[in-house]
Amino acid sequence: MNVANKMTVKDICFEGKKALVRCDFNVPLKDGAITNDKRIVAALPTIRYLMEHGAAVILCSHLGRPKGEWLPEFSLAPVAKRLSELLGVPVRMSKDVIGEDAHAISASINPGEVALLENLRYHKAETDNDPAFAKELASLADIYVNDAFGTAHRAHASTAGVADYLPAVCGFLIQKEIEVLGKALNDPIHPFVAVLGGAKVSDKIGVITNLLDKVDTLIVGGAMSYTFQKARGGTVGTSPCEDDKLDLAKELLDKAEKKGVRFLLPVDNVVTEAYDENAAYQVVPSMAIPDGWMGMDIGPKTIKLFSDALKGAGTVVWNGPMGVFEFDAFAKGTYAIAQAVADTGAVSIIGGGDSVAAVTKLGFADKMTHISTGGGASLEFLEGKELPGIAALNEK
Repeated sequence: MNVANKMTVKDICFEGKKALVRCDFNVPLKDGAITNDKRIVAALPTIRYLMEHGAAVILCSHLGRPKGEWLPEFSLAPVAKRLSELLGVPVRMSKDVIGEDAHAISASINPGEVALLENLRYHKAETDNDPAFAKELASLADIYVNDAFGTAHRAHASTAGVADYLPAVCGFLIQKEIEVLGKALNDPIHPFVAVLGGAKVSDKIGVITNLLDKVDTLIVGGAMSYTFQKARGGTVGTSPCEDDKLDLAKELLDKAEKKGVRFLLPVDNVVTEAYDENAAYQVVPSMAIPDGWMGMDIGPKTIKLFSDALKGAGTVVWNGPMGVFEFDAFAKGTYAIAQAVADTGAVSIIGGGDSVAAVTKLGFADKMTHISTGGGASLEFLEGKELPGIAALNEK
């Protein structure tokens, strides 16, 4: 899949046309109020561009997982209100997705105006990628714009199916994602260092396998490191460990050695007897975590080892925290790696929900070159997989 050849909003004329724009407005809500509007703000450049270039803009998105039920707590109405505030124009909220109200809005909307359809996932047909639903959705507009990188790895009606019936281009958000991630994978500035954390080796097998062909150094921390330590003959106490993946972990370590990739694992860990923010802790060698104790973070020697390995990097891709960063007492490792990545001056790409949350919480977001808007999508991209939402776009 040559993502660089995909058409963008700048490759097509929108004057007097209706644009159906798939956004990612899956925002956190509390008591009906939006607690973080970052995803809405991220969609504004594309929306404004379309308004300024004579398009009538019909936005669509999912919110949460209503699974085909019309549950009021999953309504996009709060998003329409916030969008209206940010854009400084009224945003018409449709009462449905492909029903009477949506068609009435489509028939009456003028160039420069904005409307928002109700939650796509109120219809089970959306996640089933039902062709009839996709066709009905497409009938509301003349051109389809996908700007939801967070769902680009899903073959849903609004991310892939609709492109069978309309000219399909990407917005600025997706364009930036595929340019930055594509360059990192296909033409990185060396040394290329990948930092992987998070819970499960099984979630990252594809990523590790693909990256071993591209990186100079692979750093593995977080909960997934204990499976590798046990595979090397270490003891991991009660730390999370995938015993059915030990052979695979050995294979990946062997593959790295054969390819001349430096594969770094923790040398010491901060451990506790309970999964508790206030638990008493000690620092022990990573290969000798005592029975009854669990790893909660990387230790000081590991922080130095990993930070030194990041010095002088040309490209850094980071996915997954180094420990239980949600607990302040065990956020030191993740904080130190964030600091080290920020200090490299490298092209730094943060992908995946938890690493984004960590970098944001710890105050390093503005020091990174690119923070990916899609956790699952960026992971699948790093695996080298074809993303249906991008594959469906027209070629230049």
